[in-house]
Amino acid sequence: MAAFTMSISGGSRREFPKRAARGLSAWQELGAGGALLAAPVMAFADEIDSGDTAWMITATALVLFMTIPGLSLFYAGMVRSKNVLSVFMQCFAIAGLVSILWAMYGYSLAFDEGSALIGGLGRSFLSGVGVDAVIGTIPESVFVIYQMTFAIITPALMVGAFAERMKFSALLVFMALWLTLCYAPVCHWVWGGGWLSRLGILDFAGGTVVHINAGVAGLAAALVLGPRRGYPGKPMPPNNLGFTIVGAGMLWVGWFGLNAGSGLSADGTAGMAVVVTQLSAAAAALTWMSWEWIRYGKPTVLGIASGAIAGLVAITPAAGSVAPMSAIIIGAVSSVICFFVSTVLKRVLGYDDSLDVFGIHCISGIVGAMLTGVLCAVQFGGLGFGAGNNSIGDQVLTQAIGVLATLAYTFVVSSSLLILLDATMGLRVTAKQEVRGLDLALHNERGYII
Repeated sequence: MAAFTMSISGGSRREFPKRAARGLSAWQELGAGGALLAAPVMAFADEIDSGDTAWMITATALVLFMTIPGLSLFYAGMVRSKNVLSVFMQCFAIAGLVSILWAMYGYSLAFDEGSALIGGLGRSFLSGVGVDAVIGTIPESVFVIYQMTFAIITPALMVGAFAERMKFSALLVFMALWLTLCYAPVCHWVWGGGWLSRLGILDFAGGTVVHINAGVAGLAAALVLGPRRGYPGKPMPPNNLGFTIVGAGMLWVGWFGLNAGSGLSADGTAGMAVVVTQLSAAAAALTWMSWEWIRYGKPTVLGIASGAIAGLVAITPAAGSVAPMSAIIIGAVSSVICFFVSTVLKRVLGYDDSLDVFGIHCISGIVGAMLTGVLCAVQFGGLGFGAGNNSIGDQVLTQAIGVLATLAYTFVVSSSLLILLDATMGLRVTAKQEVRGLDLALHNERGYII
């Protein structure tokens, strides 16, 4: 790959040599954020590749499609009928809120030059993001909106952990603070040139940045808010599994934009990302279905949908670095572990993660991140290790550092924010509102006419 010149917002010039000379692997240089290594690229518009740009606009639409309507439907089908609209409302509102905050300062904190811990404010209010600004071979404007869709779906994933019991006003304040203090820093660590990217962590499309980050924050929220009234003794069946399986299908399709778009170009890496994404999801869906069939005597729609999501999450960090057969292993292993956490461990520990955000997203993210450290090795058909790592042991250690740092940082910050908000404005709806249902109590609407 030919060298290209970058112009930083302050006007200085930086020359990036060929990938091999830097010792950077393809997915680090062209991962979901690693292409930047902190600095926005400024070039002339004639350096834009129309094919790459068209693909990235399509990938952006696919990732946004994952949240609206995919995740909205997936979650709305699993709550009780009196709360179905509240889930739609939360996902839509998060999409709007995060979009504005991302343009104001989120993008800058994540991707502008700064320290090893957080980006600067040089790109606040999208300063310098004009028609001639380029990231690699695509307009920087497309990169901004593509990354915005990641920033949208990450906090939206948390909705499932505290469904049916959080005040809408508290949710909006928490999500704004969480984007600022959790998502943007972790994104910078991994994709924006921060300390984890310098260690050579492999996270092609968000196993750490998106799924571990959201999953452990969801666990914090479930613990701080406490269980739903009547949990676990009172049955709380899904209101519409048709919504859930349709939403899962939309997430599956949208995931191709999440994973295959993270290379920022329409090339062989994108093509392989599609292959491994499909295989991991398929293996995980069939594995969960089989375990459920053996354990309970019948396979369920909720089970096969949950398995597919587990496989999609697990392949996310590995999508640009593992071979097809490795993807099947990742999907199957993640499905078995998530099945255990969601059906056994959750019941033993007694926490009310309403829709298994921690059990599927965080756990699969951890499994995927760790298996990436092994299966990226050339002897397993992978593309090799991250910068500075020379063995499976080195890469696994780097992956573990990234996982543990994200778990610890996000859990502590999320818990602190939630406790603070609970003490000031209150997090939870009243008992009367919870019994009535959030649709009527908070939005004065019904999802179903009875």
